[in-house]
Amino acid sequence: MARYTGPVERIERRLGVSLELKGERRLAGKSALDRRPYAPGQHGQRRAKISEYGQQLREKQKIKYYYGVLEKQFRRFFKEANRLEGSTGENLIKLLERRLDNVVYRMGFATTRRFARQLVTHGHILVNGKKVNIPSYLVKEGDRIEIREKSKNNPQIQRALELSAQTGIAPWVDVDKEKMVGVFQRVPERKEVNIPVDERLVVELYSK
Repeated sequence: MARYTGPVERIERRLGVSLELKGERRLAGKSALDRRPYAPGQHGQRRAKISEYGQQLREKQKIKYYYGVLEKQFRRFFKEANRLEGSTGENLIKLLERRLDNVVYRMGFATTRRFARQLVTHGHILVNGKKVNIPSYLVKEGDRIEIREKSKNNPQIQRALELSAQTGIAPWVDVDKEKMVGVFQRVPERKEVNIPVDERLVVELYSK
């Protein structure tokens, strides 16, 4: 299945939660979900009962859209999370948080993960001094992430850093905004990652 390129706010309205798919509009309280907090479509305001399977599937969709991963990628991450010691659900979130596009977003270099993914694929990001253009690249503790010199005047990146004063920088990264350099200090604990998802339902879905 190809990556979704339609109106992302429609997804948030369908799932009923903010997935941080919009940048400045979300921060300004002007997102579609704020204005119309119900599902899109003619029957969007009707309350419908959701089956157990439907709830599990919805949680999986939330995670996929939140981190911007496709089904094949998601299955690969889940398989790896299940292989590791500890809680599979928590391991899954930790692995997704280590994706390069997500780390770029967490450091405040982009207003959305979609823009962060674009920065990575277009070669604007260096990891330990080397260009990495793979959004799913897993960042390790101590890795240095920076905007390449030629891209530091990019107005969208500069605007994202300005807005990061409102959104805040994740506590597991250390960022020098002036130099546009950050260090991934550690993998976050699940309780630190504030996302509207119950990953236990996803584990139940794949355990059937």
